[in-house]
Amino acid sequence: MKYSRIIVSKFGGPENLHLIKEEIPEPSANQVRVKILTAGVSLADVLIREGIHPESLFKRPPLCIGWDIVGVVDKIGDKASRTSTWRTGDTVAALPIVGGYAEYLCLPSDQLVPVPYGLDPSEVVSVILNYTTAYQMLHRSAHIESGETVLVHSGGGGVGTALLQLGKLKGLEMYSTCSLRKQKIVSELGGKPIDYKSVDFVQEIFRLTNDGVDAVFDGIGTESLMRSYKVLRTGGRLIGYGFGSKSKDRRSRAGQIVSNVVNWISVLALNLIPDSRKVIPYSIQTLKRRKPDWFREDLQIVFNLLKQKKIKPIISTRLPLNQAVQAHKLLESGSMTGKIVLNCNSL
Repeated sequence: MKYSRIIVSKFGGPENLHLIKEEIPEPSANQVRVKILTAGVSLADVLIREGIHPESLFKRPPLCIGWDIVGVVDKIGDKASRTSTWRTGDTVAALPIVGGYAEYLCLPSDQLVPVPYGLDPSEVVSVILNYTTAYQMLHRSAHIESGETVLVHSGGGGVGTALLQLGKLKGLEMYSTCSLRKQKIVSELGGKPIDYKSVDFVQEIFRLTNDGVDAVFDGIGTESLMRSYKVLRTGGRLIGYGFGSKSKDRRSRAGQIVSNVVNWISVLALNLIPDSRKVIPYSIQTLKRRKPDWFREDLQIVFNLLKQKKIKPIISTRLPLNQAVQAHKLLESGSMTGKIVLNCNSL
């Protein structure tokens, strides 16, 4: 039996994404085969496709990308059938990091998280990466307290909207940089928008708060991290994540990665200043590998918030798997607000 998946034939642009058909994979003894219903499209997928994400250091084309998936258990390996509680037909979620742009994927049984009954697979896949990232940065990294003041960069983006929704539930005072086009959605989510194109966010934060903020969530990187540090109050925390401002000069993969590493080293050196402010790097894949129980626990909290309708992911569009190229072009255009979802199979 054949199945379809999207592969990156070589590092580079979206034109290097290709649909191929192969024999459907068989799960090994401790694996579960998942029939994928939905896969998320993220900036991390783009960066892996281009070969400039840290995860790209350990992978070579051809490879199938796709960080987050929702699907149903299709087949269970011999050992997994004895040691796990999974049953054929169970709805599950996972963060495989690669492999999600496919109709089927085999994963270790302990990498799957149960999905509550009755949820929309498109909404579920939209919270796995973005909302778990936001939840962990708020609660595991920043240890945020109710009533604190925060700055969220790129508040109209996937992680930004998740931070604003979760921050509102926590009772935070929130400021957010965004484009003029995305100010309405930022305001609706409880943030006070700052048009980064027309004002300097450092000056604007001090104008609005007098003394800065308790925490900054910065997924832009590069020089933004250094400037974000300036708006922290005494005891403030700067949480840096992602590579939102990837180089536009198309330097070599090695040059791009080295540049990111050097930038992070210089920012982390700020922790040597004895002023009680902290710089805390966050990586969902690193924390998941170090603390897998935290990932499962936090994702289930996010699922429960979704089930209770306390959060509502913004979905910009749904496309079939064979339109992955178009999905990447839309994401890179910057014109979309919310998650792009690939439909890989129907129930």
